Amino acid sequence: MQYEIRALRGAEGLVTLSLEAPDETTALEQARAQGLAVLSARPRRALPRFASPFAPRFPLLLFSQELVALLSAGLSLPEVVETLAEKEARPEFRRVFGALRRSLYEGRSFSQALEDFPQTFPSLYVATVRAAERTGDVAEALGRYIAYHERLDAVRRKVVSASVYPLVLLGVGGLVVLFLLGYVVPRFAGVYAEVGRDLPVLSRLLIEWGQLINANGGTLALLALAAGAAATLGFGHIKRLAGRLAQRVPALGERLRVYHLARFYRTLGMLLRGGTPLVTALGMVVGLMPAALRPQLAAATQRIREGSSTSAAMDAAGLVTPVALRLLRVGERSGEMAEMMDRIAVFHDEELARWIDLVMKLFEPLLMAAIGMVIGVIVVLMYLPIFELAGSLQ
Repeated sequence: MQYEIRALRGAEGLVTLSLEAPDETTALEQARAQGLAVLSARPRRALPRFASPFAPRFPLLLFSQELVALLSAGLSLPEVVETLAEKEARPEFRRVFGALRRSLYEGRSFSQALEDFPQTFPSLYVATVRAAERTGDVAEALGRYIAYHERLDAVRRKVVSASVYPLVLLGVGGLVVLFLLGYVVPRFAGVYAEVGRDLPVLSRLLIEWGQLINANGGTLALLALAAGAAATLGFGHIKRLAGRLAQRVPALGERLRVYHLARFYRTLGMLLRGGTPLVTALGMVVGLMPAALRPQLAAATQRIREGSSTSAAMDAAGLVTPVALRLLRVGERSGEMAEMMDRIAVFHDEELARWIDLVMKLFEPLLMAAIGMVIGVIVVLMYLPIFELAGSLQ
């Protein structure tokens, strides 16, 4: 849910921003973690709407890369935004660039201008820019964000590429089964009706299912299209529900936990490299954690506020693996916490990649065998009466 926060921020005075949070308490914690003195927080009242999966998304990574390139070439921020606006062809994105340019010419900071578009620029991106504005190295900070985003995308691409073949296999296998049940089986039913012999129970059940699908093919197709459209529109809700169900599966739930922890430490490391204080950074990454891990993160943050070391607080809250705990302790001794957090993320990303490869090597043959067995059973049940007829003739 989106919350509108009115607060005071140092010399800037009164500011208004939007934060994505599951409840008001979490929204207040995120705002205070950014150094704001909160005056009020209220949920944004809006009619429920579904985001179209075909709506164009703002190319944040490309925007950042072009921004870094033009800043490194010596252009000022207003000139960079004006240049990007001139080359942009899509009107919805031109409006964003136009608003950013006006804000900069009015004397507002770049981070303040970005805050006006919470749906386009996530809070983590805005916080990265704000931290860089204090030191004047916006291009370097955006370079770190680009590297961070690319590493996250590499993990997502690994998961997606591993899922493509099984999904295609399931789709093709399902279409073959529907073709057999909806077209082939009813044709065999007509042949057996002319023969007038009693059919085996399983063959009779298969034929009844085939006749049902054949007689109601149009209705079933419409239902399938409606279900597909509903799943597309409600993809976010389905994704969250699937995530909660997957977390209850012991082996899969643990791997999902490691994935979230790797993303958590990578984000935390990037913020620390940009000069964000640890407690503030912990408040900013709350939205990246699944709901099941947010109470643990809140407990760890409170322990750190009370003076506990990072490794001890994370260990007590259950937000570490054995490797992560050792690396955090090394980072505390050496003072290189950001680097150690990056190493934690890299180690667990590689571990997840190996696990995904192993699971796919085992799952794909099993899936092919299962689909082959289903198709084989259908074919055998279709021909079983013919075999019995041939046996009786002999």
